[in-house]
Amino acid sequence: MPGPLIHVGATVMCMHAGQAQPTTPNARVTVSGQATVTMAPPWTVTGCILPPPSAGNGPCITAQFTTAATRVTSSGQPLLLFDSQAMCAPTATPLMIMAGQTRAVAQ
Repeated sequence: MPGPLIHVGATVMCMHAGQAQPTTPNARVTVSGQATVTMAPPWTVTGCILPPPSAGNGPCITAQFTTAATRVTSSGQPLLLFDSQAMCAPTATPLMIMAGQTRAVAQ
């Protein structure tokens, strides 16, 4: 799937306004001067407003990407793209990629 690569400065949020950050940036490939991110490592989510159990099933704590680039890799791992999909745990809701760079595009 073609699309712009995600870097560590991209705005990525859970559906409940929590901010997601990669646990392991990929410094081997940079775009716009920032490290990219591969599919393998989990992401941490902070600031999720979904209530804990008994009032809800949140908050979102981590997220794992399930799709990524099919032809662009770094260190043997596929790089993440704007249209990559991720699921949060324990809520099973998706992450949203809100903003990031648009210059480096995987075809």
